[in-house]
Amino acid sequence: MSSLHISIMIPVRIVHISYAAALSACHQPSSVDQLAGFAWHAASARYLLGVCVCSKRRRTRRRMTGLQYMSGFGNEHVSEDPRCPGALPEGQNNPQVCPYGLYAEQLSGSAFTCPRPTNKRSWLYRILPSVCHKPFKPLKEGHLTHNWDEVEPDPNQLRWKPFEIPKDSWNKLDFVSGLHTLCGAGEPRGRNGIAIHIFVCNASMLNRCLYNSDGDFLIVPQQGKLLITTEFGKMLVEPNEICVIQQGMRFSVEVFGETRGYILEVYGAHFELPDLGPIGANGLANPRDFLVPVAWYEDRQVPGGYTVISKYQGKLFAAQQDFSPFNVVAWHGNYTPYKYHLEKFMVINSVAFDHADPSIFTVLTAKSTRPGVALADFVIFPPRWGVADNTFRPPYYHRNCMSEFMGLIKGHYEAKEEGFQPGGASLHSMMTPHGPDADCFEKASKAKLEPERVAEGTMAFMFESSLSLAVTKWGLQTSNRLDKNYYKCWEPLKSHFNPNCK
Repeated sequence: MSSLHISIMIPVRIVHISYAAALSACHQPSSVDQLAGFAWHAASARYLLGVCVCSKRRRTRRRMTGLQYMSGFGNEHVSEDPRCPGALPEGQNNPQVCPYGLYAEQLSGSAFTCPRPTNKRSWLYRILPSVCHKPFKPLKEGHLTHNWDEVEPDPNQLRWKPFEIPKDSWNKLDFVSGLHTLCGAGEPRGRNGIAIHIFVCNASMLNRCLYNSDGDFLIVPQQGKLLITTEFGKMLVEPNEICVIQQGMRFSVEVFGETRGYILEVYGAHFELPDLGPIGANGLANPRDFLVPVAWYEDRQVPGGYTVISKYQGKLFAAQQDFSPFNVVAWHGNYTPYKYHLEKFMVINSVAFDHADPSIFTVLTAKSTRPGVALADFVIFPPRWGVADNTFRPPYYHRNCMSEFMGLIKGHYEAKEEGFQPGGASLHSMMTPHGPDADCFEKASKAKLEPERVAEGTMAFMFESSLSLAVTKWGLQTSNRLDKNYYKCWEPLKSHFNPNCK
């Protein structure tokens, strides 16, 4: 047991208590008085430990409940920390001298010459510019990779049991060290591709942050809250919410216990709201429901060194600096991190017969260079009404020119109520057949068709891509979570064909 030293002010003196020392000494007392003394110290240490933990939890709750946001997808936002009113320059971006002696720094998310609808940039006004750091040095990547040739391709239907979160106190993983690449395609240097990662962590990032030079992260927490500090402010992201940290934005993740989730990384494109076409002006994910953090800064020196981690060309690199990078006092622009609650999604569904294709459940899309074809879509399957007449209501049997990766945040997925579990995943590769398991088919084929709630208490999602995804060695072997019996869920399907009965 490690020692916990706590100081408390009492009317007479300050008492320094070593909890571990007091407890260990209690096992070998030399006298009744000594035992009583040690017992008092141990009990005091336990009490103080409880006080400190409760106080920390109260402070954390205050930090989280006091968070504020601005609404609107892709809006031009303006924000300054209320501790420094007037920190934003008036009428220009880069004055000779910025208010409060701040430095002006532009963060560009697109080429300068992009058309206005796709031009993304923000101006940050910070205590020190982000260029103030020591040289970057290679950092061990762990299970983060973009090597898609580690193992031979596997066209089979793949399903993973829930990914394990380390429980041992000695095996501490934060968000960065807990990143595991499951599958992907393309190349970050060519600015075209995607990667799908699993994150499992049980510790917060302390005096270190990450930024992704390769692309955008769409983060889907499945278990545990994420308190994400960015250069633009703080966001609390809970299960059933998502957030997007766009290319180049520095962020640090605080967790509150065992935490797990999924990440869709896209190279060379930013996420957009899908076009609505004949749906009209309203529906699916509404722009006003996307939330952007407000400016918040800390002017904090870190004598022991603050580590800035860059994901660059698929590798990790670390640089040291002696101050917190979250020193942006004010900012304005349309290139920001943002979050969205999946319960806000306005569901559209068939009200007559047959299925509409699952593209009607698209929350965000990252477009490819081919019109109508996504580099990646983020699709959800939320609670909704099923009312279609004379229709097999679960998802249909399918072979697709796209790759379909599915995850489950909570509940039971309608097409496979057994085996597909929260915190797990499945991958149906290009043209690999998939669909409801035998039990689902039999039940749905005989069910009385009445209006019914579908997926109540459930939230499944899909990362769909036009790229053919390769699975990593960690995904197929090292993780030890691959369900090798997945194919058996279709084996009980039997022929109902009768040429004499139409």
